[in-house]
Amino acid sequence: MPDVYRALGDPTRRRILSMLKDGNKSQKEIVEAFEISQPAIKKHLTILLEEEIISESVQGKYRLYSLNSTRLQLAYNEMLHYIEDLLDRQLVSLKNYVEKGEERDD
Repeated sequence: MPDVYRALGDPTRRRILSMLKDGNKSQKEIVEAFEISQPAIKKHLTILLEEEIISESVQGKYRLYSLNSTRLQLAYNEMLHYIEDLLDRQLVSLKNYVEKGEERDD
């Protein structure tokens, strides 16, 4: 399962994903959209590739990147499940705290 937090934890990577939702982009197109170096962009692309959030293909001398929608959806669902569990635990803790306070008021 991809580490969605690693993949989405950086604004540059989120911006790259936003670009790819509109269609495949070459590495050159991605680099030109940023004011950082090509090696820095390549590092971000590598992380997204490692987490399988994007995929890469070679067409001639160009590398094309595309969004891996299926993996991104799985990662999104995993993140939602994690947040849901976290909130459930917090609400149970709050409920217990409030109920203990009400017992003391009696």
